[in-house]
Amino acid sequence: MIAETVCSAVSAAGLGIAAVTAYRRRFLTAARIAAYSLVPIGLVMTGVVEWLADTAFSPVAWAGFGVLGVAWVLFMTTRAVERRRGGTRKERKEARAAARRDAVAPGASAPSLGAGARPAAEPAPRPAKASRGGDDDFSDIEAILKKHGI
Repeated sequence: MIAETVCSAVSAAGLGIAAVTAYRRRFLTAARIAAYSLVPIGLVMTGVVEWLADTAFSPVAWAGFGVLGVAWVLFMTTRAVERRRGGTRKERKEARAAARRDAVAPGASAPSLGAGARPAAEPAPRPAKASRGGDDDFSDIEAILKKHGI
């Protein structure tokens, strides 16, 4: 009963403000204010306000909102974990199987020559430099490449 009275008063006040705004020749703004001020009385007339008042004071309704909140938190948590892992268990299993099937042989990175292709002239081997650790410069790079399977 109080909610209906408050909504009616808010609508009446809004229509009064809209009338003053229209008197000042700001018709577009006055029409918008009138539209907003008619919403509370429309909600009262349709019974939405009474339903909301009954719901707001019902412990069962609040428990229901709590259950919905817990369900939403669980859903979002599982989605975040699934994204972090990279999909469902079935998708991860299929990805591992595909990686094994599509693995490239170690010698496949060397270019193959076709039947009609001429082999390129090999450059003359350079004399070994007397610098210390000549092979050590590339050993770190080779270790990294082997670690990544390249």
